[in-house]
Amino acid sequence: MKLYGFGPTRSLRALWGLKELDSDFEFVPVNLAAGEHRRPDFLRLNPAGKVPVLVDGDLVLTESAAIVMYLADKYRDKGLLPADLKERAEAYRWVMFAVTELEQPLWRITRHTFLYPEAKRLPQDIILAREEFVAMATILDRHMEGREFIVGDRMTIADCVTAYLIDWANEQHLIDTCPQLRAYLARMYARPKAPQRIAEAFASVQAGT
Repeated sequence: MKLYGFGPTRSLRALWGLKELDSDFEFVPVNLAAGEHRRPDFLRLNPAGKVPVLVDGDLVLTESAAIVMYLADKYRDKGLLPADLKERAEAYRWVMFAVTELEQPLWRITRHTFLYPEAKRLPQDIILAREEFVAMATILDRHMEGREFIVGDRMTIADCVTAYLIDWANEQHLIDTCPQLRAYLARMYARPKAPQRIAEAFASVQAGT
């Protein structure tokens, strides 16, 4: 398998899944800063020009959450996808919660902070997105009371997908009022197979430029 990715992007959550599953894979860096994601050879893999992309034989899979879910299904014996139907449904639920309720406001903040040209940035949307994220993060914070993992008693796809977002939110000081999520973040990144934190990955990219 090959994973095409770059630094502090959502490639990290796909990397996390691969590492937790002890998968044999090759990481292929795609330098977004140099525009490598817009080259024809990469666009053939993902016409959207985004990372990560997983290539497994003749399967080309985009979207980091889908990659994590595919890998967990492929290596079911590793337990990243719960065997129990109800727990598996809960894992799917929290993956969807993460990519809709948590990730979308984070993207809006990022776009209107530095991705969009300055003339297109809307400061008011940053304020609204921050409020929306905190409201949804509070729901997850309450859910995490007395829990080590989001679902069940071991790490699942829900954790692979969500922990990266909690780190992203932490960079924006959005979980300052969520003690359970701060503790969860520390636990997750203390795992021996955890990927780099976003700040570390960003620093590594800058050091290489």
